[in-house]
Amino acid sequence: MYLVCGEALFDVFVAPAGVSRNRLSLDAVAGGSPFNVAVGLARLGTPSALFTGLSRDHLGQQLRQVLEDEGVDRDYLIDFDAPTTLAMVALGAQGAPVYSFRGEGCADRLPREEHLAPLSDEISGIHVGSYSIVTAPMADTLLSLVRRESERRLISLDPNVRLNVEPDVARWRERVEAIAALAHLIKVSDEDLALLYPGEAPESVAKRWLQGGCELVALTRGREGAQLFSRRQGVFYVPAVAVNVRDTVGAGDTFQAALLSFLHNQQLDTAQALAQIQREQLQALLTFAVQAAAITCSRRGPDLPYRYEIV
Repeated sequence: MYLVCGEALFDVFVAPAGVSRNRLSLDAVAGGSPFNVAVGLARLGTPSALFTGLSRDHLGQQLRQVLEDEGVDRDYLIDFDAPTTLAMVALGAQGAPVYSFRGEGCADRLPREEHLAPLSDEISGIHVGSYSIVTAPMADTLLSLVRRESERRLISLDPNVRLNVEPDVARWRERVEAIAALAHLIKVSDEDLALLYPGEAPESVAKRWLQGGCELVALTRGREGAQLFSRRQGVFYVPAVAVNVRDTVGAGDTFQAALLSFLHNQQLDTAQALAQIQREQLQALLTFAVQAAAITCSRRGPDLPYRYEIV
């Protein structure tokens, strides 16, 4: 089982309501990058749990119900008398989402280390990422967790940078580097690397991360496909799958869930196993993740695929 850690919220899609300028149509979908990864894992048949704060309000209880319906373990959810985060989403060029967040003081940012129960022996890996790694107190809770568990469980990171939540790039860079030094698997987009390390080639960053304890870095490039950098096996590439793109919301989360699910199914979900992974397994891993992400791009919002949908 993977313990996915971080925000749970509602993505609120905004569109004009006909010709009247004083009305908008709002369509809210349960989301947040870690929430999506946990659901994505469950849909791919991989056991997952979510560690986050949930509001006792109606929206928070709705998020809890979604997790139950999707089969995500709820033992690590923490209830708070605080609001549920809302991410307002407008679609830009080529279906790319443009976010603005209503999240200050909301439930998913509030868990502290004392809120986290002892981890079950069933948990083989921990995934962290997105704005939960930079918004206190949750950010400090997650860094402490990763430091405590990095020698015992697989650690996975996806920065998923959101400057409209935390505009301080130096803060993001400091926290990404702190977790990357402890991670065994890092998934990152070329857009994130351009924000974190302007002027530095993405390949250079990936190879630098591999000089520590990290075994694999997956680099997504949108329409240009994806690369996988292995500390021991070199570089792999898979082109993007041609689909009719509705939007790209949740595509990166799907890619992440697919990576973790593949490793689980192949019994490669430990740091020791990643160090021994073979070239043909790495190529299959990257192909599986690209195919899964393409399915999400063909749908509206973070509607992640089930295992039977991936060829």
